[in-house]
Amino acid sequence: MSSVSDLLRWYHRHRRHLPWRAPPGEAADPYRVWLSEVMLQQTTVTAVVPYYESFLTRFPDVTALAAADEAAVMQAWAGLGYYARARNLHACARRVAPAGGFPREVAALRALPGIGAYTAAAVAAIAFGQPVVPVDGNVERVLARFFAIDAPLPGAKRAIGEAAGRLGTDPQARAHPSDLAQALFDLGATVCTPARPACALCPWLERCAGRRLGIAAELPRKGPKPARPLRHGAHFWLVDGEDRVLLRRRPPHGLLGGMTELPGSPWRAGGWSGAEWRAHAPMPAEWRPVGEVRHGFTHFELSIALFAASVPRIEADGFLRPAAELDREALPSVMRKCVRLAVGMMA
Repeated sequence: MSSVSDLLRWYHRHRRHLPWRAPPGEAADPYRVWLSEVMLQQTTVTAVVPYYESFLTRFPDVTALAAADEAAVMQAWAGLGYYARARNLHACARRVAPAGGFPREVAALRALPGIGAYTAAAVAAIAFGQPVVPVDGNVERVLARFFAIDAPLPGAKRAIGEAAGRLGTDPQARAHPSDLAQALFDLGATVCTPARPACALCPWLERCAGRRLGIAAELPRKGPKPARPLRHGAHFWLVDGEDRVLLRRRPPHGLLGGMTELPGSPWRAGGWSGAEWRAHAPMPAEWRPVGEVRHGFTHFELSIALFAASVPRIEADGFLRPAAELDREALPSVMRKCVRLAVGMMA
């Protein structure tokens, strides 16, 4: 019995029931597979499930997503982070819908906006039964341990990819690529976890080279992480006599592109003096400090000094929304933190 057969038997007994998976024996919907894989990039299953279900209610298929306004897509995505994913998702839908659906081949999938090597392989394997092994973070960990690949990441990625290719040549892997891909995902998520892997429950218990060598829990090894620099910004909570808040739209490209925010300064390495931050206020007012908001991005930490003012009439660039309806706006997580702080201090 091969290692792939062992894994597939385990998967059929312990398969996780996730909303984007098709029932056993049925073909998976490529739209649902693609949507879930994009949402799961840098985000946990627990966080994704409610967003996925809500998104699918609003945009049930790729045609509905392609027909939607970008603002509606960004609003539905608000809070998931990594907002370039949402813009690419929308752009991809607008390529796929007129073509009548997703292509089946990995190379054609990779040519679509926002689809990289992993996502292309996942859609091809799970939705179309193509004999490829998608390698995400969970699968990297499983294969590094199973094959005892002890070189540190990211340098080990090539060796892990080659190991995935060897696994994919197994006849059972080629016969059941969808099940194999999902079995590897589940094994990494539920048994071969980053800390304290449950080796006693693993279908590869006797075959795992990392376990035999006593180094499984240490793999994959990782190089030292560089320290994230700290950036500073100033943002402004401005309310008029009708309890409407001034908002603005960020530029369409770049970090948080196209999202809604409270007006403010650029984000830079040094702090902002009183004269400097006042120069970025949307209009003259009796500004008072509200507090600090801290937020972590992938490559830097951000400290926002938040200021608030009330005026009878707002005369500034941007648009107004009732303070009680800000949950409907496409506010990224960092701006939602600012809103919560402002509302809490003004209450």
